[in-house]
Amino acid sequence: MSENSRQAISADFLVIGYGNTLRSDDGVGAKVAAAVAELALPGVTALVRHQLTPELAEPVSEARAVVFVDAAADASTEVQMRPVEPAAGAQLMAHAADPRTLLALARQLFGRCPPAWWLTIPVENLEFGEELSPLARRGFRMALDKIRALSGSC
Repeated sequence: MSENSRQAISADFLVIGYGNTLRSDDGVGAKVAAAVAELALPGVTALVRHQLTPELAEPVSEARAVVFVDAAADASTEVQMRPVEPAAGAQLMAHAADPRTLLALARQLFGRCPPAWWLTIPVENLEFGEELSPLARRGFRMALDKIRALSGSC
């Protein structure tokens, strides 16, 4: 990664929203990250991704705190923000990772694993499309509020 790219991604508070924006509610995490980027909060960088990949370990290791934002089809009907710890190992399956594995990879490769949270948004529609269901729209708004509050306290 070039120095300019590293400076563009490095942040005190990093938000990584991920999901497939062409599968309706599955894209809510990515849409939250895009909205956070538009807010231009001081010290906050937001990344929109289709999935978590090993390349994200470096910016994760450089952040003071990280929030991973994702859709949760099998969760309760409430937005949940839970602390997340690194996995015991950094072994990846294929080319994608989950937040725990990415944190472990950041620690293993770059010697640092920041405090992190996994913000999950309940969803109900994973069909092809780009619109969010009412449940996901409500979660989207709640997620933005939680990120604003946490980024101000970190």
